[in-house]
Amino acid sequence: ITAESWELSAHAAGPSMIVGGDFDGVQFDEFVREHGDDVLGWKSQSMDRFPILIKFIDAKNKLSIQIHPDDDYAYVNEGEFGKNEVWYVIDAEPKATMYCGLKRRTSVEEIKNSLSEGKITELLNEVEVKRGDVIFIPTGTIHAIGAGVFVCEIQQSSDSTYRLFDYDRVDKDGHKRPLHIKKALDVVDTEPYVKNAYGYSEPVSDYEGNTAQTLCRCKYFESVKYEIHGQMQLAMDDSTFLSVVILSGTGKIYTGDERMEFKSGESIFISAGRKVVHIEGSCELIATHI
Repeated sequence: ITAESWELSAHAAGPSMIVGGDFDGVQFDEFVREHGDDVLGWKSQSMDRFPILIKFIDAKNKLSIQIHPDDDYAYVNEGEFGKNEVWYVIDAEPKATMYCGLKRRTSVEEIKNSLSEGKITELLNEVEVKRGDVIFIPTGTIHAIGAGVFVCEIQQSSDSTYRLFDYDRVDKDGHKRPLHIKKALDVVDTEPYVKNAYGYSEPVSDYEGNTAQTLCRCKYFESVKYEIHGQMQLAMDDSTFLSVVILSGTGKIYTGDERMEFKSGESIFISAGRKVVHIEGSCELIATHI
């Protein structure tokens, strides 16, 4: 069984629901359509939809081997953006692995032949993962989350996924899930995967003894993991909203007169504007903005 929760989404395939506050019970996509200019910030004004999607994925079994298109291909063929994404490993069983890109430069023909022979995994870079690991998946990268891995996935707001291989699994009616091999081979990156191509930083202690670690900084979003023991302040401006996902612990978050308590697994959306976000507690969280 594979569990997937879309924590912050305005995508038509699975919009989030707002819980609490003045907009309790309103779908997040409806909230964005009505209040977008006021709450998203000026960086989003050139976009025709909400730019990011954040998930929790708890893979009990290995997921299918897949690939995501870039913006140009996805817009022509799927009517939406492509999908660059980053995984933060919240937890992993001992010896759990992920597939991430190719081991070496590989031709499209070789990839196609390996699929027909059921040997695609022999070409892939298999990485053993543990809690706290970070893996960036650029568009065109063949990838798969392995069994026993729990991740927070931060991505462009897109549901364009091309399934290359599904281990010949069948559903309860004996049917295999569809594959999308032609489209996948159209967009595949045949170069070997380069680890840390987007410059992840080491944790850095601030003056209050908290830590901050940049997980990803790309053209689509920036994500920073904070470990807080006491208090921390995050400054915001008119350029972008802020998404906060609580990985562990409890605490309080407030800005101005708005206050709320939070616990592990919750997701908080903070509208753009010149303000200071105060966080108190003992917790780990990921803050994402564009």
